[in-house]
Amino acid sequence: MKEEFNLIAEMREDQGKGASRRLRRQGKVPAIIYGGGRPPRALLFDHNKVLHQLDHEAFYSSILTIKVDDKSQAAILKDVQRHPAKRQIMHMDLQRVVEDEKIRMHIPIHIAGEEKAPGVKLGGGSVMRIMTEVEVSCLPRDLPEYFEVDISHMELDDMMHLSDIKVPEGVEITQLQHGEEHDHAIVSVQLLKTESVEDEAPEEAPVPAVEQETDEKPEEN
Repeated sequence: MKEEFNLIAEMREDQGKGASRRLRRQGKVPAIIYGGGRPPRALLFDHNKVLHQLDHEAFYSSILTIKVDDKSQAAILKDVQRHPAKRQIMHMDLQRVVEDEKIRMHIPIHIAGEEKAPGVKLGGGSVMRIMTEVEVSCLPRDLPEYFEVDISHMELDDMMHLSDIKVPEGVEITQLQHGEEHDHAIVSVQLLKTESVEDEAPEEAPVPAVEQETDEKPEEN
């Protein structure tokens, strides 16, 4: 069952960088919502509540319910700006969702069956995750939360591609719309090569010969 995410927003009247800084100090997250054939609107969210929601992977690939007063609007998260050094959300971009209009979203890829894969269990290989998410196009009602890819059958040097992902009806992987050459690898099982370095004692530099002094006098003829 998909998780539901509800965010309570306030309308934002103050604009500009100075106003945004003041709002952040007050524990608010400035945001903008756009699309859906309506003009963009500036919003405010409670920072701690948003931070908690962002800890859920599904938040990034779900239809969110944005509540302003007594009205609700479906939306998706398009961008989130974070402070480079602090655990702080600086700004969010949201896109309104219209029921009969397709949206594009990045959906996470989950790997299953890793411990059963012959290439891992018997061959000593390692799972190489080449892609962790994939962009899809679909109607909002068909949006998947994630894709599960079963690799329990994979041998050493096996590889799975975007076309191997089982997608629900009504969902398209956007890369595959551009031809087979865009059918990129998503996961492989490889034997990691390690170079063995032998500990060799360093060669000692040759010691120059030293003439020994003697008290013996040379024999006289």
